[in-house]
Amino acid sequence: MINYQQAKNILRKAKIKIKDEEILIKDSLNRVLAKDVTSPSDHPLGNNAAFDGFAINSSDTKNINKKNVKHFKIIGSIAAGTKPFNKKIQKLEAIEIMTGGIISNPCNTIVPIEKIIFYPNKEKPQSIIINQKVNKHDHVRFKGSDYKKGQLVIKKGGIIQPNHILALKTLGIKKIKVKKKLNILFFSTGNEVSNSDKIPSWKVRNSNSHYIESLKNNFLFNFKNGGILKDHHHKLFKSKINKMLKSKIDIIITSGAVSAGKFDYIPSVVEQFKSSHYFKSVMIRPGKPVLFAKINQKAIFGLPGNPISSAACFRFFVYPFIENILDLHNEKPIQAILKNNYEKKKNFTRFIKSKLSTTKNGKLEVELLRGQESFRINSFVRSNVWAVLPHGQSKFIKGQIIDCFLPNHSNKILD
Repeated sequence: MINYQQAKNILRKAKIKIKDEEILIKDSLNRVLAKDVTSPSDHPLGNNAAFDGFAINSSDTKNINKKNVKHFKIIGSIAAGTKPFNKKIQKLEAIEIMTGGIISNPCNTIVPIEKIIFYPNKEKPQSIIINQKVNKHDHVRFKGSDYKKGQLVIKKGGIIQPNHILALKTLGIKKIKVKKKLNILFFSTGNEVSNSDKIPSWKVRNSNSHYIESLKNNFLFNFKNGGILKDHHHKLFKSKINKMLKSKIDIIITSGAVSAGKFDYIPSVVEQFKSSHYFKSVMIRPGKPVLFAKINQKAIFGLPGNPISSAACFRFFVYPFIENILDLHNEKPIQAILKNNYEKKKNFTRFIKSKLSTTKNGKLEVELLRGQESFRINSFVRSNVWAVLPHGQSKFIKGQIIDCFLPNHSNKILD
């Protein structure tokens, strides 16, 4: 039996190849960039007003003070979305301008509407009165001050989020090149598994498929439910693998039938295929019987059937495998101060259902919850992180730093 780090090394070396594709921005949420995105133009496209007010030439206010005021004749008005003022602007002339309106030369500053003195009145003004020197470039948004043409907007490997979509559409970018999503085919296994809501005591509800399907957007894959494989379906499972090898499915995931029981046929069926990378059973809890095989450019994960074991193995085996294929940088752990003592077997890595919180001093602390058995969903509901206790250490003492991972998102959302 190998340890968790050895299993991760096998997964890293077993990377499968996928293609890139070009998609519309509207379809890009949670997709991984395959190529750097640069700005196709300056942003803003031209110098424009940051406030409603009047555009003037600041040099015309050089000698102005309260004893020597000047009238600036109002010669026009510019709103956002209208063409720039195209008449020649003379000395001591002003243009009414709205936020976003393009500033025409030689105007180079904006006097906000709140500071304007109108003459003869506000209702029918002919000029504005300036009674102090005005600085050059006040309240001006400069062309290219946000992005220059060709400047990097989002780096290759970035996961597109709503703020990225806002930027891309603002900059006039229609399409981007992304990594294709991996296609996952999922099977539950066992005569005890039922799709019914009402079950007798000898049955269990098919929850694992629903949980993993619910993660597809957060963990960047397409999901197809293959249904339930019964205890005698070993030949059927073999045929499903053969079909996968000729299909667009990239990964098969099974839940259950992966341990050493009479009906646990997943390992024996997988071993009938020639695999370049393989492991069966890892020194972890929960999830010790987990299986992995790479067959050609496809992969199979056999997860345990207990809901918490299945959830943990997806998070700490399947997702890192997906992350590597998509050329994402390894996610960084959230580091928190351990709130309570804990003891485990030295050679095992433990994934612990835990509660992350903030102290009064703003520091992160993590409580390792009671109820760590793999059938207990109560503690999973109360948790908000997995705490990872590595192999090589048995006792964990209150106050030490512990690595934590979000259960339903990559830690990358915190980058």
